Amino acid sequence: MRYEKGQKATTRRQILETASRCFRRDGVSAAGIAGIMSEAGLTNGAFYTHFASKEELVRDALAEALDGQQRRLEEDLHAGLSLEAVIRGYLNPDHLKAPEIGCPSAALLPEIARQPQPTREAYEQGLSRYVSLLAGQLENPDSAAAHRRATAIFALMVGTLEFARAVADTSRAEKILEGGIEAALLLADAQFA
Repeated sequence: MRYEKGQKATTRRQILETASRCFRRDGVSAAGIAGIMSEAGLTNGAFYTHFASKEELVRDALAEALDGQQRRLEEDLHAGLSLEAVIRGYLNPDHLKAPEIGCPSAALLPEIARQPQPTREAYEQGLSRYVSLLAGQLENPDSAAAHRRATAIFALMVGTLEFARAVADTSRAEKILEGGIEAALLLADAQFA
């Protein structure tokens, strides 16, 4: 099949966006190529025009989701949002209820750990850029301590969101989010030697 100029890139992006939503909503293992392509409104055969394997799709969709998360954080910081506002924006009921459009780490971390080395390396690169942006909001942003603290803050945010999503009681989930916000803010304000 011949594509018009730009159509192949548009279709590839459509597949990536659909796969990213499916992976975050259903999990990598549960989201099959046929379901992803059907949801994208494409045939299974079109998949192989754009990707050699599901592994490549997972890696590229994860990288795309992390890039999007980083861009949103950059935009928020550029607009003047504080680190507290970023934390509260991450640990909110809307994010809790929408894993398919939210943080890929909170939706997929256990599965990412089981992916092949190239996928884990792509995740690590995306994570590193995001954490660097968080570290830039801390005291002495270029220090190793700021990067360790930013990593811990992000880990706390991700863990809090995963924990809150795992409980059935909505009010309990919201209390978990509140506790996570308090802990992340304490960590952000803490002074370390």
